[in-house]
Amino acid sequence: MVVVPYNLLYPEIQSTSVIFCSPHSGRYYPEEFIKMSVLDERTIRSSEDAFVDKLVSQVIDFGALFLKALLPRAYVDLNRNVNELDPALIEGVRSQQINSRVSSGLGIIPRVVGGGKEIYKGKISTLEAEKRIENFWKPYHHVLRDTLINTRTQFGEAILIDCHSMPSGQKLNKITGQSNLPDIVLGDGHGASCKEVIIDAVESEFLRAGFTVSRNIPFSGAFIVKQYGFPKKNENVIQLEICRSLYMDEENVCLNKNFAEFRDVLGEVLKNIAHIGKKEPSVAAE
Repeated sequence: MVVVPYNLLYPEIQSTSVIFCSPHSGRYYPEEFIKMSVLDERTIRSSEDAFVDKLVSQVIDFGALFLKALLPRAYVDLNRNVNELDPALIEGVRSQQINSRVSSGLGIIPRVVGGGKEIYKGKISTLEAEKRIENFWKPYHHVLRDTLINTRTQFGEAILIDCHSMPSGQKLNKITGQSNLPDIVLGDGHGASCKEVIIDAVESEFLRAGFTVSRNIPFSGAFIVKQYGFPKKNENVIQLEICRSLYMDEENVCLNKNFAEFRDVLGEVLKNIAHIGKKEPSVAAE
């Protein structure tokens, strides 16, 4: 069976420079991967940004493109650099100076899921890691790069909203030591990946809808923000984190009773965010 790494959803007419993506909401778990893992079905899903694609897919009704991953984060992490290889997991990878993400098991091929639970018993082969990168990571980033370039060419700018979800405050508090965590966290690499006027406008839409919002704390953005956010080139990226308890049962990885209402409220915000990038393509490209 041929597995497609992503799905790029198009509106009838692309009428905005705002693009949305969801790299961590994929939930197709290849059979061979399940056999390799020591985790049960629910536990292995704990690192998913579960159902974010269901929340965000409505943006195509507002003239925006939506790129969603189909493979899960536990299989290959699309929000990591291609060189973030974990020597504790992948055979033949030499010990090197690695960052805190890799050392904690959250490299491009994750060693653990949420809560630090090990995915495998032992290591996986270099060939297996290379296969995942070649077949899934590279195609996703190829289409993301092309989409950003084409949008910037058409509209004179591109604004990428990189959509994620975060554990509710009680759970996250154990990790960060922070309390009173917000509903929404917007990350722009502390001002490096997006023009201030754009992130100000995005934040205002969430605040107007009654959400509590934080900027860059505790999430300032990872690989996608750093790789594609170049405001001086009119390529802007904002990482959006949505608190999971607003729409799902985190323990059982399923939708809660608030999902439909929350999706509608969020939809109004996303529509207004898409409107930020509304321009006439022929004028913007001149």
